[in-house]
Amino acid sequence: MALGRAIREARKARVLSQEALALLAEIDRAHLGRVERGDSNAAVLTLAQIAKALDLTVSKLMQRAGL
Repeated sequence: MALGRAIREARKARVLSQEALALLAEIDRAHLGRVERGDSNAAVLTLAQIAKALDLTVSKLMQRAGL
């Protein structure tokens, strides 16, 4: 849940829609939505793709989530 919130906050700070971020990360928009809501866990590779699309490292994204 905290990681999903961190992703959502980073996405909104970059003024990206879920669809735009999903395209940049090369993942399904519905999956991104589930990850942001905490309904689904992201695999490590997916998390790396999302972080890269947000111009962040996985480590920085996890720090933002308090993990």
